Amino acid sequence: MSSSTDRAVLRERDARGIITLTLNRPQAFNALSESVLRALQAELDALHEDASARALVLAATGKAFCAGHDLKEMRAQPSLEYYRGLFAQCARMMTSLTRLPVPVIARVQGIATAAGCQLVAQCDLAVASSEARFAVSGVNLGLFCSAPSVPLSRNVARKQAFEMLVTGEFIDAHAAQARGLVNRVAEPAALDAELERLLASILTKPRSAIAIGKELFYKQLELGSDAAYEVAGATMACNMMDAAALEGVQAFIDKRAPRW
Repeated sequence: MSSSTDRAVLRERDARGIITLTLNRPQAFNALSESVLRALQAELDALHEDASARALVLAATGKAFCAGHDLKEMRAQPSLEYYRGLFAQCARMMTSLTRLPVPVIARVQGIATAAGCQLVAQCDLAVASSEARFAVSGVNLGLFCSAPSVPLSRNVARKQAFEMLVTGEFIDAHAAQARGLVNRVAEPAALDAELERLLASILTKPRSAIAIGKELFYKQLELGSDAAYEVAGATMACNMMDAAALEGVQAFIDKRAPRW
């Protein structure tokens, strides 16, 4: 039987239903090898069906959060068919994060580059150490970070995102927060406490409302304003019929705490 140090992705669950998946290849800067992508996909597929889960935290061991794809592995198999398959595999894993019914929070303790920066951008929320740094640096190797540009450009203002993509330069955690790539920044020793504050706030809300809201949030982003209002209104009407919403509204009327 392999020990936890042998596994590329570690899984923990606490009594509240918070799942933590930890990238565990510190010697490889937690690069997204094919095996890591498969392990993450299997965990996300299982989590999608877990009705008792409340949130997912993506974390990492070592100095780096994630340095992107495993370039040695990529260079060993230079064929168009292989690369298309690899990037399709990565895209499926990334979009699975958005499609989960629970919030996904990146806990970023170190550098996040290329597909690692993509991973942070793809998460619903991100809490970063003040020592974390971010870059979409593939262009420095002659490989424009096309896939990372998809979530990056949906997090960061257009000109700031394009500057990151064409220069490959690093930004620090506070710049990442100012640009909208991460939500909160804390000193390294306070990172877990800041993450817990965010989780504690989320856990006071009904799971059903967050699941309904997350699905709507991403759907309406891809629509025009009129269509977005149409789908949002339909979603709110359905949400209002949910037992949690009915209780929450009644509690407000009664001037008491909701009993969820």
